[in-house]
Amino acid sequence: MDDDRWDGWPERWVGSDCDVRVAVSAIPREVRDGFRYDEVPWQRFRHFYGPGEEIPGLLVTLASADVEAADGALRQLWTSLHHQGGTIAVGALAVPFLLRIAATARPELRAQTLRLVAEVGRRQHMGDGSREGLLQVAEEPMMIDGSTMCPVNWTIQAARQAVTDDLHLLLPLLSDPAPDPDPEVRSVTAYVLAAATGEYSRVSSALRTRLAEEDDAVVRVSLILAIAQLAREHEHQGEHAPKWARGLWSDSGRPPEVRIGAGLAWLCLVTDPAPDELRALLTDPDTRQYDGLLQPVPWLTWIDPTGVGLRSCVDEMLRANLPENSA
Repeated sequence: MDDDRWDGWPERWVGSDCDVRVAVSAIPREVRDGFRYDEVPWQRFRHFYGPGEEIPGLLVTLASADVEAADGALRQLWTSLHHQGGTIAVGALAVPFLLRIAATARPELRAQTLRLVAEVGRRQHMGDGSREGLLQVAEEPMMIDGSTMCPVNWTIQAARQAVTDDLHLLLPLLSDPAPDPDPEVRSVTAYVLAAATGEYSRVSSALRTRLAEEDDAVVRVSLILAIAQLAREHEHQGEHAPKWARGLWSDSGRPPEVRIGAGLAWLCLVTDPAPDELRALLTDPDTRQYDGLLQPVPWLTWIDPTGVGLRSCVDEMLRANLPENSA
């Protein structure tokens, strides 16, 4: 960074052509809805393995009627936009189109397409099942992606704003009387909605309404963590969330997965030591049977690839407030 281009970085880049937040916010609604890829500045940004101009072709194929080709395009998009858990600027440009493809194209690829949207708008979080990290979205302010030298947080902010701008595409996937019939889609939709940067009350209300009707264990936990994540980021509006979460995990009449998910949520929302009642719940041998069942919960999937993401979270969170000599 010893040439003039880097003088005043990154402040001098704010609002410039190098600021992906500006590029994404400048895409008009009609361009998004019409899939007018040629009006998007892909050329300004690279993906992890090549120029950004390659991304529109993959998006076109993903939306096509060719099942095999669409599946291959989605796998290539994952490789290009989410390398080793990291996100990259051109991925934020793709978010509005990925959302529309997920809503209108091949249902069998909907869940994985939405999951990619969520990961583009989230920090590298693989293995972080801590009370501070499980629901954390933002990256360290000076973290950059090596392909464009853009701060990673700019990419995350741009992707999250794109999600917020297109809530009308996401909320119907949870809504009665006709939520998406695939539980995985409902679970991942909650994961995406948790990244919203605005309309907190509307999104939280939709998640809570779905939770009251939901009967799938993975979706229930995803909804609880999504509600908690929104509350954690919007503290001035989510001040009642810890009490809500405690009410769920302390109620023995609730389904076990609801109590487990609420226990994790509560630990992420407060700094208090875990009460004995919560420790007993999360360390009960009967809770171990939920390790595999709840592994597909998006927040837990990346924590431990061997299938014990829940157990890893519980172990790390319950160790957090123990004295060093008893850890």
